Amino acid sequence: MPVPTFNRVKFSIDDPASIWVVVNKMRPLNPLDFVPSDLVEVPVAHTWVPLLRQEASTAVVALLAAASAEAGLSLASNSAYRSYTTQVEVYNDDVAANGQAFADTSTARPGTSEHQTGLTIDIGPESRVCSLNTCFADTPEGQWLAANAWRFGFLLRYPADKVEVTGYAFEPWHFRYVGVELSTEMHEKGVSTLEEFFGLPAAPNYG
Repeated sequence: MPVPTFNRVKFSIDDPASIWVVVNKMRPLNPLDFVPSDLVEVPVAHTWVPLLRQEASTAVVALLAAASAEAGLSLASNSAYRSYTTQVEVYNDDVAANGQAFADTSTARPGTSEHQTGLTIDIGPESRVCSLNTCFADTPEGQWLAANAWRFGFLLRYPADKVEVTGYAFEPWHFRYVGVELSTEMHEKGVSTLEEFFGLPAAPNYG
């Protein structure tokens, strides 16, 4: 019998409401001020009350519960859904503090942020040690997430070795929900970015 092939067009990569939507510097959300229709509060430890789409929220709860049960780790949300308006503030603050060239490697311009999809969460240790810092990758929490997030439908979206593909510096805390079906396929195929999996151009710079 033929081996079933993965259906790469099962969900849209253009529709902002799709769990497979690909958002990057070359692929802004349409509309730019898109707001998900099913945002809910995520019942996990947090710095600020996190909002995510319902499906992603359920998956995050399971992910953090597994980290605790399997490895004795206490994880928390540092940031989740951010609106277009909030992203304007975040980006402008980064530009003011660090200059535009740096900001464009660390903060998405408004309308191009994965956080606006309601499918993305920044995760750190509840202790806040190395939160939102590359040293998180070397902590037990960061290593467990990198190895296990795919089981719950999440991608480590900005890997250290894919800066020229994603356009962003390494963010070991930034996890994007795509669903278990896609995350498993990417894990099994050894493909770490959505751009490469869907045959899209690299997006190191804004168009």
